[in-house]
Amino acid sequence: MSVYEANYSEVSEFVFLGLSTSRPMQHFLLAFSTVFYVTIVLENLLVVFTGTFDSQLHSPMYFLLANVSFIDLCLSTLLVPKMICDLYSGQNTISVQGCVIQIFVLHVLGGSEMVLLIAMALDHYVAIGKPLHYLTIMSPHMCISILVGSLVIGLIHSVVQLAFIVNLDFCGPNAIDSFYCDLSRFIKLACTNTYKLEFMVTANSGFISMGTFFLLVFSYIFILVTVWKHSSGGLSKALSTLSAHITVVVLFFGPCIFIYVWPFPMVPVDKFLAILDSLITPILNPAIYTLRNKDMRMAMKRLRSQFLSLRKIF
Repeated sequence: MSVYEANYSEVSEFVFLGLSTSRPMQHFLLAFSTVFYVTIVLENLLVVFTGTFDSQLHSPMYFLLANVSFIDLCLSTLLVPKMICDLYSGQNTISVQGCVIQIFVLHVLGGSEMVLLIAMALDHYVAIGKPLHYLTIMSPHMCISILVGSLVIGLIHSVVQLAFIVNLDFCGPNAIDSFYCDLSRFIKLACTNTYKLEFMVTANSGFISMGTFFLLVFSYIFILVTVWKHSSGGLSKALSTLSAHITVVVLFFGPCIFIYVWPFPMVPVDKFLAILDSLITPILNPAIYTLRNKDMRMAMKRLRSQFLSLRKIF
């Protein structure tokens, strides 16, 4: 029996090192994350319910917006409740199978949201560049196809990632310096040379994120140039509308690009970006869309009035 085989001990669970080892700081993070998660749930459910139940918002743009909010809610729910439980109990562990499942769902949702953000850019281009054909191009059938396609692409993206790592062996160490199962850190804990796998992760997640980000930025620039050529007076209105979407794109893709493409990993920065992605961005997205959108604000007022009317009846 070799020395390696004698000392081999298969890892059955991982330990999250979390955001801080200081107990007072953990108490603060517990309160902070709980308040923010409740806010995420309320805000994103409000956007989903408003877009679903208000007939005046039954348009492609609000259909896509409601689905982006739903995915943001799912992404936060995948990570934040586990973090809250760990901060409360101090038991920062997760099984290897649980870690794989978390990574799988995270990449399915992330890949799906990328496609939906591209679809929202397409929606804006058709609405501005081809207004007479808008309802024909962005038909209900097209919207459903986009939604199904986004889920399929997210699933393919995630399966490709996990196909190479699902059979990895882990023999220690088993500490992940984060509060969730990050794919790149997960791979580095395997008992094998992971250089090729790490390159695959960078190529699949990092370059796809970067490519999609620049595609979206160039598409919005193209939309603004198109508006400017047709009507210089409409440029300021289009810029005001698109600036909200550009902000959402930067908030979503910025952390992804930094985590997967930046060649010099910095743990404190990575943890901050992970918090930004899971707690801050899902709060800012619905706020950005609703505060800058008159139709959404009016629809929320109508929904509130209907709710108060129902309360009076019962």
